[in-house]
Amino acid sequence: MKTKFDYYRIFYVTAKHSSFSAAARELYISQSAISQCIHQLEEDLDYKLFVRTRRGVSLTMEGQLLFQKVESAIQAIEQGEELLARFHHLDSGSLTIAASDTITSHFLLPYLEKFHSEYPNIRIEVANSYSQKMLSLVKEGKSELAFVNMPASDEELIIEPCFDVHDIFVCGPNHKVKDSYTWKDIVKEPLILLEENSSSRQYIDSQFLKKGISLKPQIEIAAHDLLLRFASIHLGISCVIKEFSKGSLDKGHVIPVNLKPPLPPRSIGYAYLKSTPLSPAAQTFLKLISQDNYTQKNK
Repeated sequence: MKTKFDYYRIFYVTAKHSSFSAAARELYISQSAISQCIHQLEEDLDYKLFVRTRRGVSLTMEGQLLFQKVESAIQAIEQGEELLARFHHLDSGSLTIAASDTITSHFLLPYLEKFHSEYPNIRIEVANSYSQKMLSLVKEGKSELAFVNMPASDEELIIEPCFDVHDIFVCGPNHKVKDSYTWKDIVKEPLILLEENSSSRQYIDSQFLKKGISLKPQIEIAAHDLLLRFASIHLGISCVIKEFSKGSLDKGHVIPVNLKPPLPPRSIGYAYLKSTPLSPAAQTFLKLISQDNYTQKNK
């Protein structure tokens, strides 16, 4: 740019009011400063922009041509500033999330509902996939946040826990079970587990392998809810997430199997790019979750 942007703003305000004094009042600077800036702009451009009249000043032909472009530019900047202000106050924008069907339906759904109720002008987009794919969506810029089963790691991402979960074994109410099972005992039962490519299944496998035990399920399925359904009709013993199975447990559709010692707890976590600050929408959504979890822990 050949000259300072401030000069163009002063030129714009002066032309809008056709008055140096009115421009000085609006911009809170002296009339002499206005005159000096206009003079400097005319020298830089090598064109006369204003002529004096009895009522103030008016634009020359060259000034009129410049004004049309400057007016469009300043209006575009003001619209941009207004858009950013709306974005900051969550009057516009988007929230893009990647999460599995299970995490979405059993964990995120009430938060999405509450967030949409409080910020209806924010467009919500949700992509469903398995954990590694969801991390890729964040790295590719296709999603701002990913909610994944932990443990998970990636050098390009910040991954933080936000919700503790417990893996338990359950069966139908009429399934014959012992009072308690060791880890070696449970593998002798007809097990129903998630498919091997799921992070939850990989976590369970890893815990049993630490004890030198290999899991060989009778049935492998893709959906957490089907684990509960299959167990409820006595097809075997399923490994499910306790917090996501509360409805079936409370209604007695399935009952917990007493595993000793129980599986270690783990977490659902959220991931985002290290190199990119979170949008106000994403920050607000995470704050909504953290406040709720804090309240539940302190009840």
